[in-house]
Amino acid sequence: MTEARMTEIVFPDHTNHLGTLFGGQALAWMDKAAFVAASRYARRTVVTARSEQIDFHTAVPKGALVELVARVVEVGRTSMQVEVEMRKEDLLTGASELATRGRFTMIALDAGGRPTPVPALP
Repeated sequence: MTEARMTEIVFPDHTNHLGTLFGGQALAWMDKAAFVAASRYARRTVVTARSEQIDFHTAVPKGALVELVARVVEVGRTSMQVEVEMRKEDLLTGASELATRGRFTMIALDAGGRPTPVPALP
């Protein structure tokens, strides 16, 4: 499996003074989705080595549903590149749009905590 999907809802404690999702909370959810996708792919313990090219397209208001889709798109010897999209959805209308997109580098670890090889993408 090279994909993971997660759903969250934006509660007041996830928001800033404007009533929109904290950027740090969005990154935490995205990192978690990347972790799940990479762990599923490698069937190993993984850690985040890097997050890059995080683009915030639109604010996510309190009460919105967010769906995160993480996909393993590239594999190195011990690393995996995971692209994550976060879409916001209005629960009452069903309107959905891309809110945030980013890329994460995850490293597979062996039992001793050292980088370990991962299988090539099919």
